[in-house]
Amino acid sequence: EYDNAKKTYFSPQPHEGSLFTNPDLADTLERIGQKGRDEFYKGETARTMDTYFDIKSTYTDTVVRGVSTKEILERSIAQHAYMCTENSEDVYDALTLAKLLGDDIDYRIEKYAKCISKSTYNFISWLKDDYRLKLRSHLRENFDAIYEEIHGHAPVE
Repeated sequence: EYDNAKKTYFSPQPHEGSLFTNPDLADTLERIGQKGRDEFYKGETARTMDTYFDIKSTYTDTVVRGVSTKEILERSIAQHAYMCTENSEDVYDALTLAKLLGDDIDYRIEKYAKCISKSTYNFISWLKDDYRLKLRSHLRENFDAIYEEIHGHAPVE
C-alpha cells in the first residue's frame, strides 16, 4: 500500500500549479458508474473489501446481550467507514465512496426498521439521513486511525 501511495502522491514529484490525479480512485469510480451497484458489492471492487453486514443477526446479538439496538447502526457505520477507508488514499476519497453507499444504507436501514418494530415512513427517512450524516462525521473524525489500522502507517500527506 505504501508503494501505491508513493506512486499516487509523489511520482512525479508534485510542484506548485501541477495537476493531481488519482487513477486508482478514478478507475474504481468509473467501474462502479458503468456496472452499477453490483460492482461495488459483487465485482472487482467488492473483492478488495468485506461488504457484508447482517442486520438481523446483529439485532439478535444485541437483544441477547441486553444492549441498545442503536449499537447495530453504530457497528454498521463503523463497517461502512472501514470499507471506504480501505479503498481510499485520503478522507476526501473516503467521503466520495461513502456517497456511493446510498442503496446499501437504505437497505440496511429498512432491515433495521423491520427488526425494531413497525416504523413510519418519516422515521425511516430520518434514520437514513441521520445514518449518512453520522457516517460522514465518523470518516472525518476517524479516517487517520482507521487508515493506520488497515495499512500499518499513517496516510501520506
